[in-house]
Formats: sequence, C-alpha cells, structure tokens
Amino acid sequence: MRYGFVIDQNRCIGCHACTVACKEEHQVPVGVFRTWVKYIEKGEFPHTRRHFGVMRCNHCDSAPCITICPTKALYRRSDGIVDFDNNRCIGCKSCMQACPYDALYIDPNSNTAAKCNFCAHRVEANLEPACVIVCPTQAIIAGDLDDPGSKASRIVATEKVSVRKPHKGTEPKLYYKGIEGDLLEPTRLSRQSGYMFADQHDNRAKEQSFDPTLTREVYDVGHPKPWGWKIAAYLWTKSIATGVMLVAAILMGFSTHARVPVLTIGAPLVSLGALGLTSLLLIFDLKRPDRFFYLLTKPNFRSWLVIGAWILLAYGAAVLLWLLCGISGIAVPRVLLFITAVLAIGSACYSAFLFAQAKGRDLWQSPLFIWHLLFHCLLAGGATLIIMAAFADDLRLAGYGFIALVNFLPWSLLFVLTEIMIPHATEDMRLAIRRLVRGDLSPQFWFMCIAVGLVFPILFIAGMIWTEFSPGLALLCAFLVLTGLWYFEDLWVKAGQSVPLS
Repeated sequence: MRYGFVIDQNRCIGCHACTVACKEEHQVPVGVFRTWVKYIEKGEFPHTRRHFGVMRCNHCDSAPCITICPTKALYRRSDGIVDFDNNRCIGCKSCMQACPYDALYIDPNSNTAAKCNFCAHRVEANLEPACVIVCPTQAIIAGDLDDPGSKASRIVATEKVSVRKPHKGTEPKLYYKGIEGDLLEPTRLSRQSGYMFADQHDNRAKEQSFDPTLTREVYDVGHPKPWGWKIAAYLWTKSIATGVMLVAAILMGFSTHARVPVLTIGAPLVSLGALGLTSLLLIFDLKRPDRFFYLLTKPNFRSWLVIGAWILLAYGAAVLLWLLCGISGIAVPRVLLFITAVLAIGSACYSAFLFAQAKGRDLWQSPLFIWHLLFHCLLAGGATLIIMAAFADDLRLAGYGFIALVNFLPWSLLFVLTEIMIPHATEDMRLAIRRLVRGDLSPQFWFMCIAVGLVFPILFIAGMIWTEFSPGLALLCAFLVLTGLWYFEDLWVKAGQSVPLS
C-alpha cells in the first residue's frame, strides 16, 4: 500500500478551498501552510493566461527529510504516508533544508516542524483527506498507488503526469496532470519585488526591468530561510576548535621541540573553549533547545547531525585527555596525538556530509566542500597559533603558525576559484554561484573572502619570505585569514539558500 496524490491542474480553479480546509482540519497557524496554491502568468496583454499549481508534501518513497531528521520525528508509515511526531522534534530545521519542495515549516505555536501528513487520522477512519473532500472541481485525487483499481493509480498508469524535480531521486508520490511546466521549475520564473499601483513612484524603473515575455510568479506563500548566522558561526568556531589541535598534533608529532606549554596546555584550552561555543551555537539555533539531548537519547544514526554530535563528543574527550597530560607534566602519547588529529579532521569535515544531506540546496552538494572545510580547519589552526604566540611572546610558535599559512593558503584559494569556475551540475547550483560571483553577495565574496582572507595574506607572506619574518605582520595575516573564513562560511550558507525551491 502506497498512498499518493494526483492533482488535475486542468480542473483546478485556484479557489484555495484546499488551503482553507487544511488549515481548519489541522489548526494550522496564520503565516504557514501545509498546502497552498501558487499562481503564475504567461504572455503579454491582452494575450495572457494564469496557471495554478497546488503545492504540498510529496510523501516521497525516498524522503531526504526522514534521513536527515536527527530524532526520527519524521518517519514513513506502512501505508507510504510520511508522517511526523512533534513530540520528538527538536526544531533543528534540517528537514526544511533536505526537502526539495519547501513542504515543511516551523509551527510558531509549538516551535516544531510540521507539514501535510495526508490527513493520516482521516485515512485511518477510512475517510479521504480534507482537501479532497472540499475541492469543488474534484481536482485532487487521493488513493493507493499500488491498487490498480484506484482512480489515482489508473491516472498515473494511463495518462501523462508529471512530478516535481524527479532528478532529486526522492521518488515523489504527488503527481500532476496538465500542469504548466514552469510551475515545476521555480528557477524559470520572474519574480516581481512590488505591485503596480502600490509603487507608482517607481514605475519607470519597473518598466525598464520588466519583461512581459517571461513567466511571472504572481502569488506564492512566504518561505523564510531556515538557517542564518548561527550556522555560519558554528562552522567558523568549529574550524578554530579543530584546527588549533590538528596543527598542534602535526607539530608535536614531527618535532620534539614543539612540546611546549603553549601547545600542551594553551592549545587544548583554546580548543575546548571554541568547541563549547560551537555546541552553544548549535543548541541555541534549535527551535526547541530544551530538547537538545534528544540527539543522544532518540538518535537517528543515518543523520549526520547525530553522527557529528558523537564525533564532537569523542573529539572533546581526546582534547580533555591531552589537557590533563599537559597539566600533569606527562608527555602527550603519540597515539593520543594521532587519535586527536583524526578526530579533529572528522569534526571539521563531517559538516560536508550534513550539508550534502540537505538535498534541497544544490550548492551544498558540491564535492569540494569537504576540502574547503579541511583547509579552513588548517588555516584557522595556523592563525590561532600565531595569535596565541603573540600573547605568549613565543617567536618559535608564531613561526609554526606561519608555516601552516604558507602551506595551506594557496591551496584554499585554488579550491575556492575552482569551485566558481568549474561547470555546475544543475541550474540551482549555477544560480547560487552566480549570486556569489556577480550578485548582491559578490562585493563581500570578492573583497572580504578572496582579497582580505586569501590574497592579501598570501602577498604579505610572500613579502616576509623574501625579506624577513615579522611577528606583527604575521599577526595581521592571522586576523585577515580568520576574517576571510568567517565571510566564506556566512556567504556559503546564504548563497545555498538563495535559490527558491517552490
């Protein structure tokens, strides 16, 4: 048994009865929607036409929201319905990033995720979903797609139907009959920033930029970006927490002269402080921070949120053991150096797999992101050691940090330039990169990320290599590198969410 929907857009009149019925049936708060009707217009006056599209959860057979959900709050029932348990939800919003269809939202009353659940309580009572009952033109058909006798199954088997974003591999069970193709591809649409009669003072500018031959989106519901500065800050503090210990482990592993108190005590203290800040950022980004411990007590081990939490715990334990060795005067064992280095790499890079589970965001599927995170870890470690050396007045330690920057800054610049220059697999990824390179994010990207964070430090370092090492200039490079890293993380999070999903 696999329940699914067929929506006959040839019959749909855009009356919003399904939206209203859904809101009433589930007491959906104002401002959020489980099902909604989207309008687009095509043509040039007087030859124009409006098209409708009913949008909602696709109840995918391979639902990425289920995979990424860290607490199994989202699950697939035996009848194929993708349902949710808001008593397990921690409000991490990762399901919203994983869904390619913008079907999930955060309920402002409970601060937990919610979406269409096929009116599962009605299905269990042998009733049809509320939206099906109220549709005045019978445009919405629900049924068992595995039952050859059901109307929905017959339409899918015998008539031309379409699904949204089949290339995502989600195997959606929401089929459209007779839908305008542009409704299935939101990147094709021209979006207006205002309304004709409300913005008459700016009509001349609007007329110059308005292209009547484009397909125009004229009505949609709001879809706020789920992740903000806290996620960017978490990536940044995590690079510091892992980088300082990774560089310290490399130095102490290859040089007995590097076993100094700044590395045996200072480095783990800085790492634990940054790791604590990373954890706080993750917790306070949750809509239900009071449930953060569900990551450990109700885990979904397919989610990289859970896997990452355990890696961070193991890494924190290794760093703490390192610190205890330093405080007690015991030489840090080589096996602990190796374990800490491996866990540092894992802690720095697991976010690439987490972002890759966000199937809705094509930019974050980049295979180069894991390399960005690794080099950010090494650069943050080198920069942090230089800053620590300034406080400890340790010229040798500053030199060690300088060597890390010398080795990894060119590689980081190479990978960033490769990221923006290589052919991109999808239109969504191309649009996200274009916003970084030529859009409203480009001034920050080119100046703060590329110039300040990479090019200027490389030039300063080259100057010091040809002349003499300057602790003051090395310290400036460290601050520039950390500034550039912050801007990269922030822009990566923003650009990834800049392309509309519905």
